[in-house]
Amino acid sequence: MSSDSDYFYEEEDNAEDDFYDSTHDDYDHFKEAKPEWQVDFKVLSAQTIESMLGKEITQISSILGLDTEMAIILLRYFSWNKDKTIERYMEDPEKVLVDAGIKDEFSQPKIIYVDNFECPICCVIKEKAEAFDYCGEHCYCTQCYSRYLTTKIVDEGEARNLKCPGGCKFVLNDKTVKLLVSNDVYTKYEIMHLRHFISDLANIKWCPAPNCDHAVECQLSSSTKEKLIPNVLCSCGFSFCFNCLLSDHRPVPCSILKKWIKKCSDDSETANWLSANTKECPKCQATIEKNGGCNHMTCKKCKHEFCWICLGDWKKHGTTYYECNLFNESEHSAVLDAQSRSRKQLERYLHFYTRYINHEQSIKLEHKLMEKIEKKMEEIQQTTEYSWIEVQFFKKGLTVLTECRNVLKYTYAFGYYLARNNWTLIFEENQKDLELAVECLAELLEKPLNVQELSQLKQQILDKSVYVDSRRKILVNDTAKGLFEDRWDYLPNEEGSISNV
Repeated sequence: MSSDSDYFYEEEDNAEDDFYDSTHDDYDHFKEAKPEWQVDFKVLSAQTIESMLGKEITQISSILGLDTEMAIILLRYFSWNKDKTIERYMEDPEKVLVDAGIKDEFSQPKIIYVDNFECPICCVIKEKAEAFDYCGEHCYCTQCYSRYLTTKIVDEGEARNLKCPGGCKFVLNDKTVKLLVSNDVYTKYEIMHLRHFISDLANIKWCPAPNCDHAVECQLSSSTKEKLIPNVLCSCGFSFCFNCLLSDHRPVPCSILKKWIKKCSDDSETANWLSANTKECPKCQATIEKNGGCNHMTCKKCKHEFCWICLGDWKKHGTTYYECNLFNESEHSAVLDAQSRSRKQLERYLHFYTRYINHEQSIKLEHKLMEKIEKKMEEIQQTTEYSWIEVQFFKKGLTVLTECRNVLKYTYAFGYYLARNNWTLIFEENQKDLELAVECLAELLEKPLNVQELSQLKQQILDKSVYVDSRRKILVNDTAKGLFEDRWDYLPNEEGSISNV
């Protein structure tokens, strides 16, 4: 197992086969010349985390001279803050033990047998009852005690603060829980405590991938947290942001992505559409959508007649005179400017949103493309002398394509909030180059199979995959460097709904 003092840092060409031996649960690696905008991290297996937890318990138990079970309850009470636990205990041991719900003396929990016992919970009288009394004041039959603990653990998800069902202050220790519940329930209880242990540590987080029992350690200072996108790679293959625990969203920072997601799901854009495609009655303010070519509008609500173009009273558009063609700044400029601004904002938003959602949909479709590629690979093996390993270039190309589409998807979330300047132009050029390269690679992967041209196709896909991935690295690295150097300027609130970060 690697040393706990070493860290593995994220590198843009971090293909798993280059630096990670999948036969080990923990991997730990360091390479020189790490850019400032990349982060150090280390993947921890469940076994490693259990070992860490055990060391913490042993150390506190030894320093404070407490029983292991008492040390566990005390550490949980102080959210696994070892320094705070020692400091507070040294100040006033008796008060700390009382506040944490620890009994003065620890004894091995055991089931007792009571004659003619009536359980206060189920009110059943038994001639020879199995009972349990943790605190010395509240004795219940073991069936009720077990149901109580099982309900707390399984149904309520409670593990940190299980107390005597009699309502007293004492917290049940692990040996008591193990004695009274089934093996399956106790296993869940241990897993929950392991997760609580990690959740209380600022620099270690569980991998959010389904069914993954690994955690990632990443040392981030508060001064650099907002200047980095701390992307980490778990040994299960899932890449995610250490800050927000969302899947890899480079190059857009967490704060901007949060605003973008809210904007996309908000009703605010519905309001923009209404503002761009409808107008309000000048008299009763009812919202009206024009459904014909005539500009003579009659409000169905208040029957007011007005002009759709200038919103003026239709009486002024009679045969006597006509002034709709005349520009009257005092009466109409405010209304028309608001209408124009709303339309421009809507068009700008739709530009970025349609491209963002298009790449998202393309990624989903490319998952289906994988099935076609696998069939194509089988067909090649059956009709040519190519082996399974030799046709893996299809999968590698599709993996690169998916990664690059994911980056492009988030470039539009980032670009929506960027102010126009020279740095933005460079960003858009990098974005354009990656877009073009991605589409070329997609065409090659979807190209109909021709056995005679297979060798040429293989070389084209491999070459294009390398080029596309290089364009991805250029875009991601330049954007991350700009974020670290505070290079990017953002639109003001009224235009992009975000202030400078």
